[in-house]
Amino acid sequence: MSTPSPAPRGLYFEDFSVDQEFVSPARTVTLTDIVNFACLSGDFNEVHTNFEYCKTTQFGSPIAHGPLVYAIMGGLQYASGINDGTLLALLQITDWKMLNVVQHGDTIRLHSRVLAKKETSKQDRGVVTFRRQCIKQDGVVAQEMTATLLYRRRPN
Repeated sequence: MSTPSPAPRGLYFEDFSVDQEFVSPARTVTLTDIVNFACLSGDFNEVHTNFEYCKTTQFGSPIAHGPLVYAIMGGLQYASGINDGTLLALLQITDWKMLNVVQHGDTIRLHSRVLAKKETSKQDRGVVTFRRQCIKQDGVVAQEMTATLLYRRRPN
């Protein structure tokens, strides 16, 4: 006998509305995050890994990789619960901008606003486009982008 899967806690395509906003839980970026990402990606650029070198830069200490911050933003959207069991795919990222650095010790949140919704030819899914911003603890926008995702439609 199989155990039934729990109902998704995420939002379905129908649950989103244009201009709806979401704010994720907060997460502090650590030096361990930066070092682990350098190891995972193989990007050991000194601006991410060398404290002495960074003292000679405008940053003063190592900064997080841009793709690391992007990855954390994805995790924060998942942590918000809206994707849990209803997200099917990431379709596109456009207009990705790195506006300010994230350093170890910065606490970030994901702010998302629904820009558009579009039904697809398949009755079980729909496309939702978000404007995503990574906001630091001081209100500074570190990154922003437009993300298009594919969500399940509510079962009949």
